[in-house]
Amino acid sequence: MAQEFANAQQGDERQRDKPWLIRTYSGYGSAKESNALYRKNLARGQTGLSVAFDLPTQTGYDSDHVLARGEVGKVGVPICHLGDMEALFEGIPLEKMNTSMTINAPAAWLLSLYIAAAENQGAARGQLSGTTQNDVIKEYLSRGTYIFPPDPSLRLTADIIAFTYREVPKWNPTNICSYHLQEAGATPEQELAFALATAQAVLDKVRDSGQVPAADFPKVVGRI
Repeated sequence: MAQEFANAQQGDERQRDKPWLIRTYSGYGSAKESNALYRKNLARGQTGLSVAFDLPTQTGYDSDHVLARGEVGKVGVPICHLGDMEALFEGIPLEKMNTSMTINAPAAWLLSLYIAAAENQGAARGQLSGTTQNDVIKEYLSRGTYIFPPDPSLRLTADIIAFTYREVPKWNPTNICSYHLQEAGATPEQELAFALATAQAVLDKVRDSGQVPAADFPKVVGRI
């Protein structure tokens, strides 16, 4: 067994581990203010970005919608259109950045804006790396920032996964969460059970959609 392990090690093409990404979950009251914060943090050694969006953005409302009153820019940055997204990342080369976007119900829209902003910088979408949280079921169970019913929400999640598999292969299309369930009152056993059940439901939806070949399905599993 020891010899087999040694032979396997010799046959592998070993690569040095990459250091952990260092990034602060943050977003100010406007895209311009947030951009200044991001550029300052990157200049001081931060190695990635983690974007916090305000509640209207998280629930799919423009900043001028009547239901957004009093909440615009409160807990993160408001993003209403491509111009906002471009202002958010002005002067930051997105093809060199790893960006996490904590966004769920409107994840498809925010990811589309991010890709468009990157392409307007001259970046190829295949070179983009980052994460969209994209865990809408967790929103039903804990936070409440859902837009669509559960089944269409799962379909959107699966479509994002299939799209990134084809077009943005370095992107992590979803991040199944459990921490929020704990804060909503789940026991440790419930927290684990609900998170694993959500992951299984998402993977079943992707598999049943037929958008990802069976041979490549493990790649999807490895990115949630």
